[in-house]
Amino acid sequence: MVTMDSRENFTDISWASNYIMKMALDEYQTERNWTRLIYQYWELVEDLFADPRARNLPFMDNPLPTLGMITTYLAWVLVIGPTYMRDRKPLQLTRTLFYYNLFQVLLSAYMFYEHLMAGWARGYNFICEPVDYSDSVLSRRMFDLCYIYYLSKLTEFADTVFFVLRKKKSQISWLHLYHHSLTPIETWILTKFLAGGNTTLPNIINNFVHTLMYFYYLLSSMGPQYQKYLWWKKYMTEIQIAQFIICIIHAVIALVTDCTFPKFITFLLLCNAVIFFVLFLNFYLDNYKKVSARTKVDVSESLLDAENNNCVLLKATLNERRNQ
Repeated sequence: MVTMDSRENFTDISWASNYIMKMALDEYQTERNWTRLIYQYWELVEDLFADPRARNLPFMDNPLPTLGMITTYLAWVLVIGPTYMRDRKPLQLTRTLFYYNLFQVLLSAYMFYEHLMAGWARGYNFICEPVDYSDSVLSRRMFDLCYIYYLSKLTEFADTVFFVLRKKKSQISWLHLYHHSLTPIETWILTKFLAGGNTTLPNIINNFVHTLMYFYYLLSSMGPQYQKYLWWKKYMTEIQIAQFIICIIHAVIALVTDCTFPKFITFLLLCNAVIFFVLFLNFYLDNYKKVSARTKVDVSESLLDAENNNCVLLKATLNERRNQ
C-alpha cells in the first residue's frame, strides 16, 4: 500500500503516470485479466493521488456511480423523457420551479460565502495556491465545500428534466447538455484529488454567476407581471463569458510562473475554460448580435416602407389637387 507521504512525493505527474502504467502492464502480462488490470490501475491511482478524506463519502469511492448518473440523465432527457411527453400536454410546474430556483439561489449564495471563508478571503493567493491536504480547520472546510459543490451539480440535472416536462425543446441545446454532463465528473475529480487551491477559483466565480442566474429564473417563474424585471438576460450571458476569461487568465499565470500546483491539471483547467468560452461566445453571438442585426434590418425596412407609403400618399394628394 502506498502511503499519503508517497503520494505527496509524486510532483511529476507524467513520471508517476508512466510508473503506474508500467506496474499495471507488468501485472497484466502475468495474469492476462483486463478487469484485474483496470482495478489495480485504479488502486494505484487512488493510493498515489487521492485525498483520503474522500474515501468514505457517498459516490466518492470510484467514478462509476457518477458516470452512471450522467448516463441515466442523458438517456432520460434525450430519449425517455421526450418519448413519455410526446402525446402529453406540457406541464406548468409553476410552484415547483419557484421553490427549485429559490433553493438554487440560496445554495449558490451559501457556497460563494463558504469559498470566501474557507480560503479566498482568508489568504488564498490568486497567482498560485497549492492544495492543502492537511486536516486543519480551513482545509477541512474547503474540502467539505468541494463535496457540497459536487452534489450541487447533480441537483442541476433537474434544469433539463423541467425543460423536457414543459416541452421546452429549444432550451436543450448542445451547450446545455455538454455543461450539465461534464461538470459532475469534473467536480468529482476535484473532490477526490484536488479539494482546494487553484481549482476552486472557477467554483467561486461559478457560484456568484449561478446566484444571479437562478435569481433570474426565480423571477421568471413568478409570472408575467415580473417580466419587466428580466431586461438583464443579455448581461447574464456576458457575465458568464467574463468568468471564463478570468479562468483562462488565472490558468495561464499558473502555467508561466513557478507555481507548485500540478501543471497538467492547470492545462486541463485552461482547456476547459477555453472550450466553455468559445461555446458561450458563440451562443451570445447567435442569440443577441444576430438578433440585434435582424432587428436593425427590420426597422430599416419598416422606415423604407413608411417612406414609400408617404411618397405614394403625397403623389395621390398632388394629383387630386391638379384634377380640382
